[in-house]
Amino acid sequence: MKVTVWDTYVKKQNGETMHFDIIAPEYIREEAIIHQMGKEYLATKQHADLQLTAKECRLCHQEIASAEMLESLHAKGYFIIEMEGCD
Repeated sequence: MKVTVWDTYVKKQNGETMHFDIIAPEYIREEAIIHQMGKEYLATKQHADLQLTAKECRLCHQEIASAEMLESLHAKGYFIIEMEGCD
């Protein structure tokens, strides 16, 4: 299955940056839907109040989903790759 990778940077309240990728099915290209996925993830990290817009989240590339990605895509519709500052 092809997926899109949305490169996302969010400034935390303490000034640090969270960098994570939102992995979504290829057919989902609406930024509002992708941003909602990112906001759901941020809520799991107690950062539901942080801003997530096109400035912070951009389509980066496409790739073939791994088994781990597919499992998450089927369960919740997206997969997150934590890059930095996501603790």
